[in-house]
Amino acid sequence: MSAPATGRTVLVTGGSSGLGAAVVAAVAAAGGRPLVLDRQAPADGVPWAECDLADTRSAEAATRELAGRVGGLDAVVTAAGIDVPGRLADVPGATWDRIVAVDLLATAAVIRAALPFLTESRGTVVTVASTLGIKAVSDATAYCAAKFGVVGFTRALAAELAGTVGVTLLIPGGMRTAFFDERDPQYRPGADAILNDPADTAAAIMFALSQPAGCAIREMVVCADQETSYP
Repeated sequence: MSAPATGRTVLVTGGSSGLGAAVVAAVAAAGGRPLVLDRQAPADGVPWAECDLADTRSAEAATRELAGRVGGLDAVVTAAGIDVPGRLADVPGATWDRIVAVDLLATAAVIRAALPFLTESRGTVVTVASTLGIKAVSDATAYCAAKFGVVGFTRALAAELAGTVGVTLLIPGGMRTAFFDERDPQYRPGADAILNDPADTAAAIMFALSQPAGCAIREMVVCADQETSYP
């Protein structure tokens, strides 16, 4: 397939905001059919299932239900992600666990549930890691653990699914989204921070989805060219 999403059904986790919403908009603009798993409703008219991705068994069930409702899937983009920065001793255990569950375990759970549909369509998976999945920093043990995990998971998955489902690892830098809004002030980007437009990162995802069967973009790093989190 050479068209990015024309006629294709693309499931996006976290598709109601941030990068996920940008991907939903890009898929729709390309003539595809976006679907969303999220705790909040996406843009009007986008089919979705309400789901707390930290509950991985519920995430699997919601993926199967939504895919079955629309008659299959051509791609999955795991854009959902959360973080609560802080020192390990200061972040409550339940919060730490939730970050890893949403960012890593739900990524695997949704893809696991989607695999029968993706195998049938010879579809594509795009996982979303982070520059903090290849570069560790202080006060981000949960987020780094999860995103390093996404990197390893995706590389192993690409080897496992070679020849059946396309797999792309996206490593994005910081973006201008609400991701940072609820953080303590010391963990928010400064006024002079150089962040990427999520629409530009979504365009890179669309490029990965545009590859014909048998050709995979294995990994992409996408960030503002003066982004300090990479390398």
